[in-house]
Amino acid sequence: MKKLYFDHNATTPVLPRVFKAMRPYLTTEFGNPGCGHEWGLAARRAVDKARLQVAGLLGCDPLNIIFTSGATESNNMTLFGTLPYFSRAHMVTSVIEHPAVLKPVGVLEKRGIGVSYVNVGESGLVDPDSVKDLCVPETRLISLMLANNETGVVQFVAEVAAFARTRGILVHTDAAQAVGKIPVNVEALGVDYLTVAGHKLYAPKGVGALYVRDGAPLTPLVHGGGQERGLRSGTENVPYIVGLGEACALAAEDLEAEEERQRKLGETLLAGLKSLGVDFRVHGKDAPKLPNTLSVGFGGLFAGDILSGLVGCDVAVSGGAACQAGKTSISHVLESMRVPREYAHGTIRFSWGRLTTGEDVTELLKRLGMVLSDLRERG
Repeated sequence: MKKLYFDHNATTPVLPRVFKAMRPYLTTEFGNPGCGHEWGLAARRAVDKARLQVAGLLGCDPLNIIFTSGATESNNMTLFGTLPYFSRAHMVTSVIEHPAVLKPVGVLEKRGIGVSYVNVGESGLVDPDSVKDLCVPETRLISLMLANNETGVVQFVAEVAAFARTRGILVHTDAAQAVGKIPVNVEALGVDYLTVAGHKLYAPKGVGALYVRDGAPLTPLVHGGGQERGLRSGTENVPYIVGLGEACALAAEDLEAEEERQRKLGETLLAGLKSLGVDFRVHGKDAPKLPNTLSVGFGGLFAGDILSGLVGCDVAVSGGAACQAGKTSISHVLESMRVPREYAHGTIRFSWGRLTTGEDVTELLKRLGMVLSDLRERG
């Protein structure tokens, strides 16, 4: 039985092309990019090339890219490196952000930073006017994710950023789930900071990036040798940075075509779900969404039972957010969207990727149908 991986929003595989690019820097090209000899210069060139590749995907100057260990670090760098810069500060964020934003925001709030949380509608969308209404003269930063990791709903970040510019408010977007799946251009978005996670777009876990607009304030959290323009000290993780660069280059080559292919896979999946004759609800169905994500609440069932059945059929999916795995409570995202409990408790997130085929979707539907049928028979 072929294993079916439908959990790409949790993590993606490292593609062969990406690993091939990384391999020399794990073996023969092992130099420290801070050294002036042959080995060090080769490593420096590799880091510079990767910075150019990431910048190419995002539409910015390479000097605006800071390499990090991943989205969590990039988010923390922005929040802790920006707000303390001001003597009096208030920020606005949404209730559906990833914990990598909500947790540090909570810490800042305890330290005296004013925080306002904007709610979402049943569609999972943040109303830009609601963000505007929460801004006060002391507001220094708005942090709003570009695409939600659970539902795939894409937010109107550009509209929020356009308003923020008129008020001199900085804008950060956690784009970890969006980069490499949909066009993400920092100029079009108008943001000051943007978060990238390598393992969401076929690079390894443990590498990411932060876009920082020219002139945007950012104080370093890690002090040392002054790497990454002094904003993120520590010897660069050359192999992983190379992997991130290659993954971005790959995404840039066929982004629109791959986006359309994956969107069609989603249409096939949704049509197949309807043919199963089960009661289900698509979360965020009326909102703009990522092409690779379908969050479905199965009425009267429990996600844990569905997951167990699918695991037994060699299928990988997530129940709600992967980062919340092991918790039986309804996710904060579904709670915020006011999803009825009979559907929230049975929510499964399907997310697919570059290696997913139409045959995989067909087989997924077959195995899911058997699992759901068995659960209904058992009552």
